[in-house]
Amino acid sequence: MNSSNETAIEQLISNVSQVLLGKDKAVRLAVTALIAQGHLLVEDAPGVGKTSLAKALALSLHGNYKRLQFTPDMLPSDILGTSIYLPGSGEFEFREGPIFTNVLLADEINRTTPRTQSALLEAMSEFQVSIDGKTHKLERPFFVLATQNPHEFEGTYPLPENQLDRFMLRIEIGYPSMDVEREVLRTHRLGEPVNDLKPAMNIEQLLTIQDEVREVRMDDSIHDYVLQIVHATRDHDELSLGISTRGAITMMHALQAYAYVNGRDYVVPDDVKELAVPVFAHRVVVGGILRETNRERAASIIRSMLSTIAVPV
Repeated sequence: MNSSNETAIEQLISNVSQVLLGKDKAVRLAVTALIAQGHLLVEDAPGVGKTSLAKALALSLHGNYKRLQFTPDMLPSDILGTSIYLPGSGEFEFREGPIFTNVLLADEINRTTPRTQSALLEAMSEFQVSIDGKTHKLERPFFVLATQNPHEFEGTYPLPENQLDRFMLRIEIGYPSMDVEREVLRTHRLGEPVNDLKPAMNIEQLLTIQDEVREVRMDDSIHDYVLQIVHATRDHDELSLGISTRGAITMMHALQAYAYVNGRDYVVPDDVKELAVPVFAHRVVVGGILRETNRERAASIIRSMLSTIAVPV
């Protein structure tokens, strides 16, 4: 691991932590998704710092950043772009939408319709968009950081399973402790601290780190440990849908990045325990109708599996 890149990672974490006080784990998981070439979904109640986390991460990178506030009347073309007819030349010219950026903040993604949500699918999985029969490549890095309110809130559309599967990690932030919240009030007296952030890393350095992450070592025993969890989800009585092979591969890449974020060039079993819920819980489907309670039940089932499956030594 290059020492300058390790320093840049710590500076990136420190930058974001200045805005999201007392939430070191959430910050590290966000950075994990970024350097693993994945995408991040932050789900929590309004006002706990979802958008602040996204903005802090985006502004800590010396790259292009765009924010989209999702609404019920938003169309796919509002995200991807559209072709404009030019009367002078008699031809159509493609005008890029906000998805053509390095970091896209999809704020309150579940307030728009499934049709518009699906506009992100190709971009998030293949780093390209297809419009009017033509394919347009997205520049690396491309990172979607989406926020959503819990599904029981008014005016929300649950993300379909294939959309959820495009997010490497789904995390919650939660309310801060009283001591931390007192500090939050103090730091916000003169304005928003996130607006004062300076970039901690440039795009070229991030691309180098993303390549280095894939070199992080993972023993076969870790592979077997992950696969035991994966297969346990497929055989569980309460789960109507278990983890796919793509989900297992996603976990492998997340583990490599998480080890890197924590200053190691190898994965340990504790990394699997830390990432099992953020990576797997939104990929399984619990039998039943009520998605809100099923979301919590899925996390509980994953934790229960971890307590019964032998940890490699």
